[in-house]
Amino acid sequence: MSTSRATSSRSASSRSADDLLVAARRSLAEASLASTAGERYACAHLAGLRAAAAVLAARGRPSGRRSRVLSVWVLLPQVAPELGEWATFFAAGARKRAAAEAGIDVVSHREADDLVRDAESFVLRVCDLLGMPHQWAMAAPGTSVLRHVG
Repeated sequence: MSTSRATSSRSASSRSADDLLVAARRSLAEASLASTAGERYACAHLAGLRAAAAVLAARGRPSGRRSRVLSVWVLLPQVAPELGEWATFFAAGARKRAAAEAGIDVVSHREADDLVRDAESFVLRVCDLLGMPHQWAMAAPGTSVLRHVG
């Protein structure tokens, strides 16, 4: 691969990771505005999913055969072992997120609030890991959802 093509590929993956982190933050903001616990939970989980995808976009998929589709939660510990516990945590909530997205009442307000806080922590951890800025401020009085101000 030529140097210019490699540089172009890196900058494209960096832009992709940036875009995914912006989308993760947007999902956190949507979680703060959601009217039900299920919507809050689903948006927060989606924020985690997008942040994990940003890591994969920045670091690439693990080498090997690509014979089948794998969950981001399976791939994440392979490219970022330091996020293995986060991957396990979010993978455990995937079915609940799917049920919540389907409108099934499976999530308490407490669970939704806890996941929003955890997703915020995960997004910040991913920003640190990727060396991306994350100067944050409160989105609105009375909320814990953070927004990027840098």
